Amino acid sequence: MPSASDGRIAPGNQPKPEDYGFDLERALSAVVGIRSEIPSDAFTAETLGTERAGNGVLISASGLVLTVGYLVTEAETIWLSLIDGRKVPGTVLGFDQATGFGLIQALTRLDLPALPIGSSQSVQVTDPVVVAGAGGRTRSIAARVVAKQEFAGYWEYVIDEAIFTAPAHPNWGGTAVIGPDGRLIGVGSLHLQDGHEQGPPGNLNMVIPIDLLKPILDDMQSFGQPKRPPRPWLGLYATEIKDRIVVVGLAKDGPAMRADLHTGDVLLSIGDYELNDLADLYRRVWSMGLPGVEIPFSVYRDGETVAARIKTGDRQMFLKAPRMH
Repeated sequence: MPSASDGRIAPGNQPKPEDYGFDLERALSAVVGIRSEIPSDAFTAETLGTERAGNGVLISASGLVLTVGYLVTEAETIWLSLIDGRKVPGTVLGFDQATGFGLIQALTRLDLPALPIGSSQSVQVTDPVVVAGAGGRTRSIAARVVAKQEFAGYWEYVIDEAIFTAPAHPNWGGTAVIGPDGRLIGVGSLHLQDGHEQGPPGNLNMVIPIDLLKPILDDMQSFGQPKRPPRPWLGLYATEIKDRIVVVGLAKDGPAMRADLHTGDVLLSIGDYELNDLADLYRRVWSMGLPGVEIPFSVYRDGETVAARIKTGDRQMFLKAPRMH
């Protein structure tokens, strides 16, 4: 097991300073704990909860903290826990639905070294990495990259080349994944287990590659999200079961619910285009225009094929905007 009963990582899985060619303790001091509070009437409150906890990483001496977006989506209050025991307030600058990144600005001077941004493209399968949680070596895992491949998530999300690491970190959300050169190569997003998600086999973490941040960082700091056209959103949760795309949930009052889709529906095609997998579904929808475009589906339900038309929406319009301090 990668962790002990008190929440610390078992000693045999912790990174050892002598195994790395960089200052491990300095790198780990840039990792912070995050606690966020979300209003009970927020769109994501039912699915993600009103109190969320995880990790983030300081990427700028100005107090800029990078994390995974679901920790801070619609957050009203943010607190950061530092390596020296201090707790300081933060504010959400923004979150990006396409990449999954979230960005926080600390509201107090941190006086901690920032972790330099590296290159996720240059990291190879089998490379050693540190998956770092807030709290130093006892909350971090010595791991390896076990795969780099496409990942499709049930919440209408695709990464062309996600990074997968093992052993899995038990407190994965927002962990800083540090490459062999001591630079940040990604941020922890998910804990995957055999047979439960679209990804390589094993008990591992899915990591958002840092190269996805570079083109959008300035926009996120200035505008809260990248300046790109929004994607059309279906408002459904789907998974692959025996090579079929099955609806397993519906966003409350979202486009799919309004179009009378049901849990258990099998999505067969969009128009005459036969759907192959989750990534294929999402990319096809995104290619059809802006939010508001109507998508014609063929759906298998209760032994027969029926037609359904979903007028897509803009997911961002369903979310509470960050409250600036």
